[in-house]
Amino acid sequence: MQYTKPLANLIDYFQRLPGIGPKSAQRIAFHLLKMPKHDVEKFAQAMITAKETIRYCDICFNMSATNPCEICSATNRDNSVICVCAETKDLIAIENTNEYKGKYHVLQGLISPIDGIGAEDIRIKELLHRIANNDIKEVIIALNPSVEGEATSLYLTKLLKPFNIKISRIAFGLPIGSDIEYADEITLAKAIECRREIN
Repeated sequence: MQYTKPLANLIDYFQRLPGIGPKSAQRIAFHLLKMPKHDVEKFAQAMITAKETIRYCDICFNMSATNPCEICSATNRDNSVICVCAETKDLIAIENTNEYKGKYHVLQGLISPIDGIGAEDIRIKELLHRIANNDIKEVIIALNPSVEGEATSLYLTKLLKPFNIKISRIAFGLPIGSDIEYADEITLAKAIECRREIN
């Protein structure tokens, strides 16, 4: 038996989300249909509001409803240290450790030739501009220990060497092939605490 068209359409949209398979999409759709109408309307409005108000910070490219973002605006953070992340979700994972007190730069991706993503497609140029125009003493590279993360880290290290600043990388307390966003706070805190300089 096939689902009625509006339900099939709803399941199809949920199935397009990352990590949601056909069974999960069905469960979410049925759950949504059982919710009171005002809760569904609030849910829909929350998605619309997020889509309309969240932008990239002009300084660090973190997702935020304010520009500059809350972290770039904070006066109690160390402006001389920049932690480079691939995505906002990685920044949030590091922030949740309460270990890091500097600023960030979100690349919005990683170099991946197989996916057609080159250095010019992510926010490397903007990072170099920030370092050239500010008193930066250290750049911490906090990228996933994947093939793409390694390629991006090596490329960044080569570009950052002429600036004559400390370049470090978070320690590998993370398993190879894992994502920063799924690591627990203790593992991430240890990785930041035990970062090492790249020579």
